[in-house]
Amino acid sequence: MRAIDHLVVTAPSLAAGVAWVEATLGVPMQAGGEHVRMGTHNALLSLGPGVYLEVIAVNPAAPPPAHPRWFGLDALAPDAAPRLATWVLRTDDIAADVAAFAISPGAVMPMARGDFRWQISVPADGRLVADGVQPTLIQWADARHPADSLADVGCRLLRLVCAHPQAGALQAPLARLGLDACLEWQTLMPGQTPCLSAELDTPAGRVTLGGTEQ
Repeated sequence: MRAIDHLVVTAPSLAAGVAWVEATLGVPMQAGGEHVRMGTHNALLSLGPGVYLEVIAVNPAAPPPAHPRWFGLDALAPDAAPRLATWVLRTDDIAADVAAFAISPGAVMPMARGDFRWQISVPADGRLVADGVQPTLIQWADARHPADSLADVGCRLLRLVCAHPQAGALQAPLARLGLDACLEWQTLMPGQTPCLSAELDTPAGRVTLGGTEQ
C-alpha cells in the first residue's frame, strides 16, 4: 500500500515551528520525541487516520551525528522561517519503490523514535530531493503508526500541490506507483522557485500551508 504518510515542517527550533503551525492552523500540536541517530526531535499533529503533520528541528541537547541530518536541517539558518519543506510517502516495499525514481531518494536507513521503528530514504548529503517536491519514502516496521495515538483536532489534508519546473518527470514515478489521489502538479517556468502547498480543512475553515509566500 502506498499513501501520503505525513507532511514535514522544518524550523530552526522546535518551539518556533510549533508556534508557527499552531498560529496558522489554530489547533494545538502534541509532543513527539527524539531521533537519536539524527540528533533531531519533533512535534506532531493529526490530519486524520494514517496521516499527520510533523514539525522537526535540530535537538540542541543531542550530540551532533557523524553524518548529515535529514530534511536539509544542517543548511537551515538560525533565523530561517518555519516552512512546509517536503512530504513523506508510505510504502510496504521501500527497496523496490526507491528504485522506481529517476532522482534517487537516497539510501534506505533504519530509524527509531521511542517504540516506533521504520526504514526511511535519506540522501547522503541530507538535503531535500528536488527542493522537497519529491517525497521521502518510509516503511513502518509494523502496523503501529504515529497518527493512531494523536488527538483528532479536526484537521484534514485535502490536497497537496507540488510545483516544480520538472513536474512531469517528478510525477511520472508516483503515477506508476499508483499515487495520484490528493496530489496536484504544477509545472513552473525555468528559474521559478519550486514549492509545496497543502490545503487543509481545519476547525476554522480551509487553510493553505506553504506555497511561495510561506
